[in-house]
Amino acid sequence: MNPTEHHVVVLGATNKPERYANQAIRLLQEKGYSNITPVHPKLAESEGLPVANTLADVKQPVDTLTLYVGTARLAPMTDAIVALHPGRVIFNPGTESMPLQKALDQAGIPWEEACTLVVLRTGQF
Repeated sequence: MNPTEHHVVVLGATNKPERYANQAIRLLQEKGYSNITPVHPKLAESEGLPVANTLADVKQPVDTLTLYVGTARLAPMTDAIVALHPGRVIFNPGTESMPLQKALDQAGIPWEEACTLVVLRTGQF
């Protein structure tokens, strides 16, 4: 899929450049991905992009949902993540969640434990 057509949602977006979620947004932009939706409950924008405050605010179909939210915070979002029905979910290091992974399996949503930054840098995104 052409990067400009690939819709990526970054759950756990931030404006802090040292954080991996922010680095992922910047690297996605560098690699030509222009259809990026950062998600954070309080931010208005991240890296020049408008931020959705909840997953329910994301109205466009999602090709990739990349997670930058700890396991404890993911638990209450399980239903919203399944309802989003992304094409795939990437569990970045520290976001692994057996309950969410089982819910994704039951919904037929593919997922992988990977590092979005590495996958982008190695051309495997």
